[in-house]
Amino acid sequence: MEKLTIRQIEEKMKTIELEDDPFLQSIKQDDRKGVQQLLAKWHSRQLLQKKIYEKHKEMIRYECQYRSQGFQLIAGIDEVGRGPLAGPVVAAAVILPENFYLPGLDDSKKVPEQKRAEYYEIINAEAEAVSVGIIESDEIDRINIFEATKKAMLSAIEGLNPKPDFLLVDAVKLLTPYPMEAIIKGDGKSVTIAAASIIAKVTRDRMMAEIGKEFPQYGFGKNMGYGTKEHLEAITLHGITPYHRKSFAPIKDSY
Repeated sequence: MEKLTIRQIEEKMKTIELEDDPFLQSIKQDDRKGVQQLLAKWHSRQLLQKKIYEKHKEMIRYECQYRSQGFQLIAGIDEVGRGPLAGPVVAAAVILPENFYLPGLDDSKKVPEQKRAEYYEIINAEAEAVSVGIIESDEIDRINIFEATKKAMLSAIEGLNPKPDFLLVDAVKLLTPYPMEAIIKGDGKSVTIAAASIIAKVTRDRMMAEIGKEFPQYGFGKNMGYGTKEHLEAITLHGITPYHRKSFAPIKDSY
């Protein structure tokens, strides 16, 4: 049989998933350097996929636990935007189907921007329900950031359709009619909370990019309202915008 080219082998290996595949076994005898490099790459990719799947199994532990107790519509809730000097706090609530698997899904802070955008589209397309709650800066100033965070979360939960029968919330305990568990650093421990963290993060980032077009001198599209050196210098030079939080230091000390 005519020996395959390295390019042909590479194409064929893209479809192989099992270690005991006959083709994989056969090319192990091929001593060409390029073939051996392809084999090493294949094994590295398999190890990475296994690691990603093991992480996924860890992150469905809470969901499996509560499904075994009879809960079916489990909502994950997370927020983004507690710390910035400008812009809203945004919460998201997401109900995922039981068999949902999105390789690489994690706490939104650990996911690169381009991947977050991809995951955002997939979650919106495949989730059983997605809802967002937004509290603007003037209300944050009026009721404080912690209360605003809870209000955003409750608003997101209220917007879910179908309604959840159990809540998994990142760190915050909420007064709701639904049974719930608050999980410290839950966006890295629960796939449902991680999905909510992606929705909240992408939603808020896009809002800040739009605000940045209105007030380009503050760099909101880049700093997302956080108190970077450039942002603080812009406040000193230009004052504050309607989107700034007047109750947050150092703004509250000057305005």
